[in-house]
Order: sequence, then C-alpha cells, then structure tokens
Amino acid sequence: MPFTALHPDLGRLDATLADLGQKLDWTQVHKARPRIPLACPECDWSLHPKVSKYGVRFFCHDPGRPPSCELSNESWEHHMLKLEMAGAIRAAGWFATLEVPAEDGSWRADVMAASPDGTQRMAWEAQLSPITLDDIQARTDRYLDEGVRVYWVSPHKRPPRWISAVPAVRVRAPEEHEPQLWMVDDGLAGFDYAAGRWMFREEELVQFVRWALHGQVVPVESMPRYRRVYRVVDGEQRQFRRGQWWTSAQSAAAQEKHNAMRQRQELAREEREARQRQLEEEADRQSRLRAEQEQARRAEEAERLREKRAEESRVYWEKVRQLREVEDARRAREKAAEDARLALEQAQREETQRLALETARTWWSKLSQQQRTELLTAVAEYAWRESNVRVDIPEKLMMSSEYAYGVSVYTTGKRRVLYGVVRPCPSLVAASPGIVRLHAFARSAQEARELAAVIPEGRITDLDLPEHEQLTMC
Repeated sequence: MPFTALHPDLGRLDATLADLGQKLDWTQVHKARPRIPLACPECDWSLHPKVSKYGVRFFCHDPGRPPSCELSNESWEHHMLKLEMAGAIRAAGWFATLEVPAEDGSWRADVMAASPDGTQRMAWEAQLSPITLDDIQARTDRYLDEGVRVYWVSPHKRPPRWISAVPAVRVRAPEEHEPQLWMVDDGLAGFDYAAGRWMFREEELVQFVRWALHGQVVPVESMPRYRRVYRVVDGEQRQFRRGQWWTSAQSAAAQEKHNAMRQRQELAREEREARQRQLEEEADRQSRLRAEQEQARRAEEAERLREKRAEESRVYWEKVRQLREVEDARRAREKAAEDARLALEQAQREETQRLALETARTWWSKLSQQQRTELLTAVAEYAWRESNVRVDIPEKLMMSSEYAYGVSVYTTGKRRVLYGVVRPCPSLVAASPGIVRLHAFARSAQEARELAAVIPEGRITDLDLPEHEQLTMC
C-alpha cells in the first residue's frame, strides 16, 4: 500500500499531502469517473486511491500485482511509521517526500526530508525487517556517497543490534490508552557529568525529528569507557552497551570534558602508582641490598667461625698428636722395659729350669737303673697293700718339673688318679708348691728326712729300701 502514485500527466502524487503535491483535491482522483490511470512508482502496476477505516489515504494495487513489489509488501506498521515521520518533518518546517528512489535505483528512501532552501537532504528509513550490520552499513554508505544523510528508525520492542552502528533510534508506537504520540525511547541520550555516564532520554518523535533537522541533536560516538549504560525495563535494572547516541552538543562536550577529567585522574593515578612503584622498587632494592649485605656478613662470619674452628681443631689435634706421641713413647718405654723384664724373667726361668734340670739329673743319677726299678716296684706294692689300688708303673721314668722332678704315679683303670710322686728332689720342692698337698715316696730314711724339711709330716712315705749302690745325696 504505497502513499505515492504516478499520474499520467502530472507525475508523482503524494497521498499524505492535502493537495497531493500537484494542487489536486483528493476527490479528483478518489472514485473519479472515468478512472484516472495511476501507476506504482516501484513496479509500474496500476493503482487506485483508497481510504482506510482510520481515515488514512493511500494507493492500493489492482489485482494481479507482481509479488516482488516492495511497496506492496510493507506492513501497516511500516506505513504508519513512514506517515508519522513525514508529518514530523513537515511540522518542523521541512519538506517531506515519501518513497523517493535514487536515480540509479541503488536506494529508495521511505521519507526524504529537504530543507526549505533546498540545500540539505536527509533520508529517514523505517527499518522493520531483520538486517545485518554489514548490510545496513552498506546502505548507509550508499546514501552518503550521494551527499544524503540517513537516519534509521526501528519500532520493535527490543532494540536492534545496529542501533549503535549507524545513526538510529528506536520508537514506541502509541498504545490505545495513551495519547496518539510516537515516542523515541532508545538511541537518544544525555550525558550526566556528575554520574559520569550516558542516561537514556525519552522524547516525542515529532520533537526529536525537529531537533535532528535543525542540528540540535547529532549522532555522537560514545567513548569506550561510557558504552555501558543502565535502565529499568519491566521493573528490572538492566545493562546495555551503546557505541553511538543522538545527543546535544552540550552532552557531547560534557562527555569530552568528563573523559578529559578522567584521563587527568588516570594520569595522576598512574603517576602516583608510578611513584609508588618507584618507592616500592627502591624499598625492594634497599631490602635486597640489606639482605645481600646481611648474607655477605653472615658468610664472612661463617667463614671466620669456620677458620676459627679449623684452627681450634688443628690445635686440638696437634695437642692430641703430641699427647699420642708422648703416650706412644711412654708405652714404647714401658713395653721396652716390660720386654726387658720378661726377657730377664725368661732368662731367669730358663736358668732356673737349667739349674733345676741339672739338680734333678744329679738327684736321680744317684740311683742305678736297678734301684729305680726296685723303687717303682716298691711303690706299686705299697699302693696295693696300703690302699688296695693298682698303680701304673711307667717303663721309662718321666720326671715332672711340676712335682719337683719326681715321677708321678697314677692309678690304673678308666679313671686315672694321681696317687703320688716318687722321690721328688728336696731342693726343688720350693719351686713346686703344689707338691706339698701330694703323697711323696722316699727310698730311704735319709731321703725322708731331707723331704721332711720341705714337706709337712704325714705326706712322706719312707719305703725303707736298702741303700746299697746309692751315691752321695744331693
């Protein structure tokens, strides 16, 4: 349902204008007979004038229109928004022309605003269908290439993604219980210097269009630090991001001023932090220096203590070595003395043994072999007679130094017991103290007397053998 149509003689007709833009009355085309052949400026299909139940005048395609005609595919909301924008432009004292195409067909403005002197043109686009950021930026650039500024208007409840990418606002259609006013409720803002942020501002679409046409509000980029904004939606505080606003020169200057103030604050903070870092680094350097000095002092002290302990250890072990040398010398002397003493004692023992052996040989040499046999036989007879034991008479005399070089006689049987000592040498008894507890046998009374002088009485038995062939006593 376009608002414009092509008259075969007069050219372009605009249903939103009282004189249709050609000094015609609506009745001259609406239900006129014969019917005036009107054509669609988009698809060139035949049109006929029509009035909606709300009194809105427009042109309607005749049956069989091409399905590709964009004007015929626009929604009622789209048409009403175009109509509202055209009315706002005209109320501001500018000319408004609907559905204006480019000469090369690269764009078609929903509403083209022109200044009274004809030096300025502004395209106003009602964008209801989804569009990507790249596409809307490309369409904006095509307008700018021909020196036409373009402003985008969205009537959707949710703000479109492109609201900060191009000069745009979001409008809210009037509700049934509200005054018939279209309101701009997103895209328009004022900068609150005290709060340091942008604040959403709502305004009537008519007023906003007037401000935009007369340059009282302009698209201004939101600086990165101010792109996060807040507003209450359905009773809930929500966060939004906006990279561009429609705002006044005062708000743009306030943002610049606040940003400069923030930069000064940040610079001052950075300088304070830099000074603080320098102080901390200097303190850290001094701390490390003190730590290094303390470490060096401790290392020096440790080295001094090590050297002191090493010297003390050297002195100690030197003293130990000297003491050991003294002790070793003393022990060597003692050992030498002991060795000399032992050697002397050994020599004395050997001399004593030699003398004892010579004495024993002399003692026993006084008896002939026959007398020795006779003596041992007498001992055996005595043992049997007096003690009822048999003794073992050795075939060869075995003189024992342990028993004063007498002949030890043992009993026969499994258990051999020392029965007595035959003819110990009296002069050697003193060197054999164990013999005083044994039974000694003497050949004659003379020998018994000699033994009695060194052995207690009662331990000597005189066998009283004849003394023939005896030699002189020792």
